[in-house]
Amino acid sequence: MNIENINTIAKEAIPLLDFSNREVLQSRDEIEYRKQLLIQSMVLGNTYHTKVIIIFESGNGIFQVDTTIWATTDDFVLLKGAVYLPIKCIHGVIIP
Repeated sequence: MNIENINTIAKEAIPLLDFSNREVLQSRDEIEYRKQLLIQSMVLGNTYHTKVIIIFESGNGIFQVDTTIWATTDDFVLLKGAVYLPIKCIHGVIIP
């Protein structure tokens, strides 16, 4: 996936998007790798305030957001500013 062609969105606009309950990744390995990246990103965000790029899909299209991950649960990530993003919609995480 070429991130240069993906629309960037402000994290504050994420609650305005429509999300499905569909898993966007195909394999268990991809899902496990995403989980590891999200946990690593959360640690970096809480320790060093490191921002990451999250590539995700909604009913409105595919987007990327540059943000700090404060927490992860089984179903959601909590971004700075109390914005929740469903994990099933996340295609990938880029850690700088």
